[in-house]
Amino acid sequence: MPEKKQRPAIRFKEFTDAWEQRKLSELLIERNSQAPKSIDYPLMAFIQNQGVAPKGERYDRSALVNDTENKLYKQTEYGDFIYSSNNLETGSIGLNKYGKACISPVYSIFSPTDMADSNFIGRRFIRKDFINEMIKWRQGVIYGQWRIHESDFLKINITVPALQEQQAIGSFLNKLDQLITLHQRKYEKLLTLKKSCLEKMFPKSENKNPEIRFKGFTDAWKQCKVSDVSDRYDNLRVPVAENLRIKGKTPYYGANGIQDYVEGYTHDGEYILVAEDGANDLKHYPVNYVNGRVWVNNHAHVLQAKKSLADNRFLGYAVSIADIESVLVGGGRAKLNADVLMNISLLLPKKDEQIRISSFISSLDNLITLYHRKLKMLQNIKKSCLEKMFV
Repeated sequence: MPEKKQRPAIRFKEFTDAWEQRKLSELLIERNSQAPKSIDYPLMAFIQNQGVAPKGERYDRSALVNDTENKLYKQTEYGDFIYSSNNLETGSIGLNKYGKACISPVYSIFSPTDMADSNFIGRRFIRKDFINEMIKWRQGVIYGQWRIHESDFLKINITVPALQEQQAIGSFLNKLDQLITLHQRKYEKLLTLKKSCLEKMFPKSENKNPEIRFKGFTDAWKQCKVSDVSDRYDNLRVPVAENLRIKGKTPYYGANGIQDYVEGYTHDGEYILVAEDGANDLKHYPVNYVNGRVWVNNHAHVLQAKKSLADNRFLGYAVSIADIESVLVGGGRAKLNADVLMNISLLLPKKDEQIRISSFISSLDNLITLYHRKLKMLQNIKKSCLEKMFV
């Protein structure tokens, strides 16, 4: 291999030496100590794309074992590299980031030598090119009995840098993972907070007052139909001119909510967009508030609040938590007919309280969007680093 290919596309400035090819036997030592589960080595699962983790119901097959106390399991330590020959392609390969544990004997376990950094090899060895190289050593013709013998695995050649550069790369990617985890948790907490607010700031069907509300508002909410407080503008669609059909110029709304551009129709204003069909395939019914230009396909309803009665943002939140699924008609991609949508019952407070509520939840939406963007940005940075920091 030419020397220029022995250096990664990007690296830390203090490292200039070419990476060298080594056998895995120089980097890893098989760990094959077996013993019954214990307090020091609790029984764990090895979960695809996650690694060593407590057994959930899905992975707990102890009921199938007659003598779980004396059954022998393989012991593993923090930083071990582990793989299952059968499920390499689906992610049954990676590091032990949990600590002392015992796992099924079907797994192959290796500890790093003093020439290898576990964080580095853990990321390098889950790359597709390395897994493809591993698969070449797989023996057997029946799924469930495929095997990569540990002695064969240790014969594989791989190009790696000196230990210090491995450690620098592993440490950097660890910090990146921690940032991603932090943003993922904040994002999920905000989603949970919004869900809780929608449940408690809107009355249940049998009540006319929400569980929590802003100080100064005491009036009972009033029941109405969607048609009482909004107009429907499905028939205002205008075909987009050919010269405006440029990907990414404006968002597009279809059955799955707001997406990237595809060919559609245009609206310009403050609207609530509600999917007409296919929404029963989704976890949440797609209702979106837009203020500006948006392209809408033929399978979406376009609502606009009557200014004297309702706030558009509030209307969107109210429709989003309505029991829409119970009024869908049809089979696999059930439809929400326009007349049915306009006949859905809602509970609404006076408009000033609507605005206060929608402003608060909208601020949560903005935070959710911010953390989602940061999360995606960090994930893209990590993806790029994994592509460019390795040979």
